[in-house]
Amino acid sequence: MTNSSVSNDSFHTERRPFIAACVQASPVNYDVAKTLEKVADFTADAAAKGAKLVLFPEAFISAYPRGAAFGTVIGSRSMDGREEFRRYYESSIDVPGPAVDTLAAISHKNNTDIVIGVIERDGGTLYCTVLFFNARQGYLGKHRKLMPTGGERLVWGFGDGSTMPVFDTPLGRLGSVICWENYMPLMRSAMYGQKIEIYCAPTADARPTWLPTMQHIALEGRCFVLSTNQFSRRSDFPSDFPVHLPENPDTVVCRGGACIIDPMGTVLAGPLWDQEGIVSAEVDLNMITKAMFDFDPVGHYSRPDVFTLNVDARSKPAVRFNYEGE
Repeated sequence: MTNSSVSNDSFHTERRPFIAACVQASPVNYDVAKTLEKVADFTADAAAKGAKLVLFPEAFISAYPRGAAFGTVIGSRSMDGREEFRRYYESSIDVPGPAVDTLAAISHKNNTDIVIGVIERDGGTLYCTVLFFNARQGYLGKHRKLMPTGGERLVWGFGDGSTMPVFDTPLGRLGSVICWENYMPLMRSAMYGQKIEIYCAPTADARPTWLPTMQHIALEGRCFVLSTNQFSRRSDFPSDFPVHLPENPDTVVCRGGACIIDPMGTVLAGPLWDQEGIVSAEVDLNMITKAMFDFDPVGHYSRPDVFTLNVDARSKPAVRFNYEGE
């Protein structure tokens, strides 16, 4: 995995605390340009509060198609559903591409690192992806969701092991696991094996059970966990978009639940429910060393003589071209 080398020096040097923030909001669904404006506004607000890292929700650019069926039942797909997919495809982004350039500029302007969920298009396939930006270096890379959940598999492709990075940034070792990937024990172990320190978990799960899941991961991985979700009402979706949601435009269809948790499982901020907003907290990575005194999941508290994990980090394209001389 690229950009995931571990520097032992980082575990022997006392590092300065910084402010991390989680944005909880709805995008302007199916409108990339207006959603990017919203990203710029929220990033500026977080930076004004001192944030050096800002996390946005899963599929923030530009839609989590909650309630959409895409005209599908088993054995049949309608032309109206194909038109729904076309519209969704048109509101996704290319990586790299103009939207990525805009996000890098927002990060640079605000001197703030950004981690954000997007819908990425590649050929005829859409991926639920997280993008990483550093204020100085710009776009760092991406993680594609390995396992879309339930009906998400209808419209999203599957990622592979080539996009599971942990980036060694000036703030700390930064990575992301999306929504119910967090219920995949081996996925979590792969992140711990890369010595992740700032574990970002953008999600679409607004159930009360999500908070204890995040606390468990913080304790298990001895890392800081940041999680955020969209807060959305029925009115946040286009009125002409055929979704199976309540008709009342004021009905809340996703409550949020943004939170920040330290390596001992203490909730530092949130959870935030039933409103747009920003939660923030101080992240002191020196706490990780203190927490690992009695538990290192891939060190002294592991049993590699009994359990091992092999991670295939190679890209798996459907078509490979091998040219003479290569």
